[in-house]
Amino acid sequence: MSDSILYHEANRALQDRFKSRAIADRLEQKLARSEFTADDRAYIESVYLFFLATADAQGRPDCSFKGGPRGFVRVTAPNELVFPDYDGNGMFKSLGNIDANPNVGLLFIDLEKPRRLRVNGTAKINRDDPLLAQTTGAQLIVRVTAKAIFPNCPRYIPTMTLANPSKYTPVAGVTPEEPGWKSFPDFKDAVHPRHPTA
Repeated sequence: MSDSILYHEANRALQDRFKSRAIADRLEQKLARSEFTADDRAYIESVYLFFLATADAQGRPDCSFKGGPRGFVRVTAPNELVFPDYDGNGMFKSLGNIDANPNVGLLFIDLEKPRRLRVNGTAKINRDDPLLAQTTGAQLIVRVTAKAIFPNCPRYIPTMTLANPSKYTPVAGVTPEEPGWKSFPDFKDAVHPRHPTA
């Protein structure tokens, strides 16, 4: 069994084929961790988007964009972060996968700096989480226990500037705007009601 928190045998086989095991080991040794640093926390709590990778019980993958106001993701313990689930299309692809298979990968990307950070761990959906009442627009809270936290080289990230935050981002005291697709003839008779807390 490997002592690595990042690599399995298939990773190792490719590292050996391309003679990159030494740099892979050095990167893990110097950069990988299982607890958030103060810098990690500040970065995570400043982002307005991340990507969430999940898989179902058979290992079939799904990747989802998650966005919100800066601070919508919070570090709540040395190895825990939380984020809200906002009203969406009702498919529950990511959260259904988490219920079936708690293993997740989160990719935080800052397109303005550029910078990125990966967090791999296990997730749990909390239907009665105390943060639910404190989080504008949330219908559920997801808590992630980090197993491996590590930055990635940002060299292929294009530098972009945020023109406008999404007009659908929940704001306290403001009635949420519904997306146009919910009124399309093909969907309007089947659209689910917005969750009371959202």
